[in-house]
Amino acid sequence: MRRLVYCIASTLDGFIAGPDGADPTGPDGFWPIADDYVKHLAAELPEVLPVQARSAFGITGEGTRFDTVLEGRRTYEIGLRAGITDAYPHLRHLVFSRTLTQSPDPAVELVATDPVAKVRELKGSDGKDIWLLGGSALAGALYPEIDQLIVKLSPLTLGSGIPLFSPDTAFAPHTWELTEHTVLQSGSAFLTYTRAGAA
Repeated sequence: MRRLVYCIASTLDGFIAGPDGADPTGPDGFWPIADDYVKHLAAELPEVLPVQARSAFGITGEGTRFDTVLEGRRTYEIGLRAGITDAYPHLRHLVFSRTLTQSPDPAVELVATDPVAKVRELKGSDGKDIWLLGGSALAGALYPEIDQLIVKLSPLTLGSGIPLFSPDTAFAPHTWELTEHTVLQSGSAFLTYTRAGAA
């Protein structure tokens, strides 16, 4: 069965973006990206690199881990503001929104229905794992469906910002098993946790 994998960059204090939700790695961003971090992504998780980075690294293969990416409207709009209608053309791209009525890109599918029901439908179909890109609200809505977490932990703290899961996420403690880990020279760590008891 396909798994839902929340693969997300996080600060040491559990934030995925600043309070304004803007791209923290953009031209005016505060989130440093080291060379070894990008090289590790290119080698181990090439599917999560956006199209511009894949082009820069000469990555053309479809990848081995994911074939589908899910994101919420606010996260998707970060790319739109930069003029990018589909940052992941190498993946099936679903954007969850109840306010967008027409997709800005023919390859991007809009989903206005219940995220949990849609993910269960996707899990029941053939394919590779499903990458949950974010953001916080969608991750909170899909919290019970997440089978694995890949936390790209940055040696950075913010103090406040947008958390890994929305504050509206239901209280439901889960135990996770650390199944992979890589610590880079720059101080970033890639931590893979599988939900305890999940296949």
